[in-house]
Amino acid sequence: MELDKNLIGGSTRLLLLALLSESDRYGYDIIRTLAERSQNVFAFKEGTLYPVLHKLEAEGCIRSYEKVVDGRRRRYYSITEQGKKQLIEERQQWTTFSTAVAHILNGPAFA
Repeated sequence: MELDKNLIGGSTRLLLLALLSESDRYGYDIIRTLAERSQNVFAFKEGTLYPVLHKLEAEGCIRSYEKVVDGRRRRYYSITEQGKKQLIEERQQWTTFSTAVAHILNGPAFA
């Protein structure tokens, strides 16, 4: 089953900030890690990933830098202090949202 892109789009920032809070990463590594951890539910393409990374960078939540590894130049992304604060806020929002959805989906028996 393929998920609605609106569901995925609403959580992309949170997912990227969470990954970058663990370690600096380059684009392909982000795509691969998201796919692996989500059992391919989050199978991002470069055209989806990079606009979000660029927006997060413009907002000051992440920064990028170039690094040469094994003769290959890669652009790495790292979370900033502002990004860490944003991650905390987005995690709180996600918890509130997902709890509310679970209450509705599970009906009165859940309450």
